[in-house]
Amino acid sequence: MVELNEQELQRRQSLDELKKLGIDPYPAELFEINTTTKEIHDKFPEDNNLFQDVSIAGRIMQRRIMGAASFTEIQDETGRIQVYIKRDEVCPGEDKTLYNTVFKKLMDIGDIIGVKGYVFITQMGEVTIHVREFKLLSKSLKVLPNVKEKEDKVWDAFTDPEQRYRQRYLDLIVNPKVKQVFQKRASVMQSMRDFLNGKGYLEVETPVLQPLYGGAAARPFKTYHNTLDMTLYLRIANELYLKRLIVGGFDGVFEFAKDFRNEGMDRFHNPEFTQMELYVAYKDYNWMMDLVEEMVEKIVTDMHGSTKIKSGEHEIDFKRPWKRISMYDAIKEFTTIDLSEMSEEDIAKVAKEVGVDVDSSMGKGKLIDEIFGETVEANLIQPTFITDYPVEMSPLAKKHRSKEGLVERFEAICNGKEICNAFSELNDPIDQRKRFEEQVALGKRGDQESMVLDEDFLRALEFGMPPTAGLGIGIDRLTMILTNQPSIQDVIFFPQMRPEKKAEVATDADFIEFGIPEAWVPVIRKAGFKTVEDLNDVNPNKLFNEMGGLRKKMKLDIAMPTIEEVRGWFGK
Repeated sequence: MVELNEQELQRRQSLDELKKLGIDPYPAELFEINTTTKEIHDKFPEDNNLFQDVSIAGRIMQRRIMGAASFTEIQDETGRIQVYIKRDEVCPGEDKTLYNTVFKKLMDIGDIIGVKGYVFITQMGEVTIHVREFKLLSKSLKVLPNVKEKEDKVWDAFTDPEQRYRQRYLDLIVNPKVKQVFQKRASVMQSMRDFLNGKGYLEVETPVLQPLYGGAAARPFKTYHNTLDMTLYLRIANELYLKRLIVGGFDGVFEFAKDFRNEGMDRFHNPEFTQMELYVAYKDYNWMMDLVEEMVEKIVTDMHGSTKIKSGEHEIDFKRPWKRISMYDAIKEFTTIDLSEMSEEDIAKVAKEVGVDVDSSMGKGKLIDEIFGETVEANLIQPTFITDYPVEMSPLAKKHRSKEGLVERFEAICNGKEICNAFSELNDPIDQRKRFEEQVALGKRGDQESMVLDEDFLRALEFGMPPTAGLGIGIDRLTMILTNQPSIQDVIFFPQMRPEKKAEVATDADFIEFGIPEAWVPVIRKAGFKTVEDLNDVNPNKLFNEMGGLRKKMKLDIAMPTIEEVRGWFGK
């Protein structure tokens, strides 16, 4: 049973009244729009002639009813504007129902309306639409949060994170700055796409449902295809498919991909996320570092007109060149410990000393990664390339051309978090098979993020893949930094949430069994008691007085119980 509050019940009554008047609260025909609130604010009054016959639609956000004339504020995609509605203009004949009844009594904040008229400036200096006619386009049955703002001060704001993420549609309505974050996110992706298209690389699509998951160290989501009678996985990365395209003869391919990892959630991780992966033949990781610098510098400049941005308490400068330091040297810089010649056992001891929770499933690569995360990552605020990773950490990267035990890999770290990962891609099929087999062995030790052996990918490599540089860059994390947002949930429209807890509501029979007479159950509900448990700590005397007030307010023709009878319901 859906519980409706008093205002929601009133709106449904208004809906019925509108229908009785022959007004469709949800009309099907289009409403012609020829301008936006932003265009009006930007160009009026400098260009008066443009706005003598405007047609615009939006959601009612404020109303001031003043007898024969009223002011209302409507909000469209671009902003808000005041509209002035005069009774005798919208109702030129004898019948004033459209204004006196429909507008004043049956319409509410949250309703979507279309208005036609002309723009003028009030005596208070506010740009306003003088309405000649208006039309209800959608009746709102829910009540918007009553956010009040004056002189840059806000009261009763809709700020609870769980409610905002769960009801993003409401968040977008009442918090206009949220919309700007997602418009900027789209700008990040468009700027990146323009850059890559300008380089002549081909944007492609690869499978989301895969028979084998690969391309990253992560746990997958598992599903099942009935017709094929086979298990499938949501992709954790698109790397292995994009490299198959390099084998096939494309020199540069990229994809904006939705990837899925069945891992923990925090302010930097969501099970569903977006990354862009790029693979370019005949290049290496040094070349890719240069490209990342160039691309990100361009994106930041496109968005902000400068390479410098504010993120949290830090000013970050993306101007090239960025600092480059190897992983071992970075760990040594912040801990004075040199891991480069240590055994796995010694590295495990160091990990414990710096606060890492070590278990038997963790191999050398995982231990080093955890030490780096614990001691270094948070200190890297300015964009920094961490290079030359231990081979155990990077099953898909080419061995370093001059440094034994390392691979040609880099990560870009900014504001304390990784924003991209890149390799000189491993194209030796013999070495790749060996690395996959080592990953399988780690899986047997209990590492749930180890990779699986992909025979078809190995077969592709055996046909020959040219030397290739590959990149994966996290769109969500990059957007967090560039829009100064503290959580990944703030840059994903609909982040994953736990199931919403539904409030329990008792049946009438539950209340009657408790001792409440059937005629008084609606009053008890009106008093705010949804379950029998809600009555456990009630004061009978207080409830008696409240029942009397509600009986009068609800105009109920039922006899009032005595105070003794009410006490008897509670055994008191």
